[in-house]
Amino acid sequence: MNIPKETLMRMYLEMVTIRLYEETMAEAYQEGKYPVFNIASGPVPGEMHLAAGQEPVAVGVCMHLNKEDAVVGTHRPHHFAIAKGVDLKRMTAEIFGKVTGLGRGKGGHMHLFDPDVHFSCSGIVGASIPQAVGAALAFKMRKEKRVAVAFFGDGAANQGAFHEGLNLAAIWKLPVVFVCEDNSWAISVPKQKSTAISRNADRAVAYGIHGIYVGENDVLAVYDAAGEAVERARQGEGPTLIEVKTDRFFGHFQGDPEVYRPKDEVPRLKQNDPIKRFRKYLIENGIAKEAEIKQLDDEARKRVEDAFLFARESPYPAPEEALLHVFVE
Repeated sequence: MNIPKETLMRMYLEMVTIRLYEETMAEAYQEGKYPVFNIASGPVPGEMHLAAGQEPVAVGVCMHLNKEDAVVGTHRPHHFAIAKGVDLKRMTAEIFGKVTGLGRGKGGHMHLFDPDVHFSCSGIVGASIPQAVGAALAFKMRKEKRVAVAFFGDGAANQGAFHEGLNLAAIWKLPVVFVCEDNSWAISVPKQKSTAISRNADRAVAYGIHGIYVGENDVLAVYDAAGEAVERARQGEGPTLIEVKTDRFFGHFQGDPEVYRPKDEVPRLKQNDPIKRFRKYLIENGIAKEAEIKQLDDEARKRVEDAFLFARESPYPAPEEALLHVFVE
């Protein structure tokens, strides 16, 4: 691959921003929830699903997209949102339930919507698939060279929406890319106990579409696979199913005791940290110097710090706003 330095550096910046964001959110989420865990307490109430370790999937795909392309994420959405260019300050304020948030504090972390960059997500497993198919259908009917991407986990590949969505996309030859994140766990269920085949990418052949399996948690490998899929979709050649083997460093949700997981699994996964490997690649191949990497690290840290400061200092919605922007008053 002949990837411009500017693109590689941006990929690194986005990955580091995502990692710092998730680690900072993990700390903020814990505030006020102990000594006895109370999901409703603290500045960030409700559930929280973090994606540290899964940065290559979001960044490798979204680097090929433009502002007008649509991305539909999952209940674990922050890495997709950041990679797609969602406003970091407004996103964080939304998660904190503040009026300056994307949805004026009413949606929370699993319901992030930013029409400015055509990003959305949902707490419903597998919901991203039919939504992206709908967006792709609209693009085709309007004769627009836009692409829709549906991100989902390996557990969602066993939902009816997966099969219905791929079938319709194949029949109508829609400009959509389906990206399955295989982080080995569908909540607490390992894939080998829930899925009849070892690779979900192999299911593509049943619908007559292209299937690509990326067997390593590597941003360059994802970038390569996604580039092919996005270009095919943009040129009217139909959908692609990509499956990426990735790693989830945190539990399914914050507060997850993770009793289902081998105790040495996460330390073992972190030995193959995709950000550390990418940093090493950039330096050893003469693409970036240590000083340039530090500058990007500092930039990512400032972006995250500014976003959390904005969220913490923003006001909560007024009580009467409970009656606004709802379906029924």
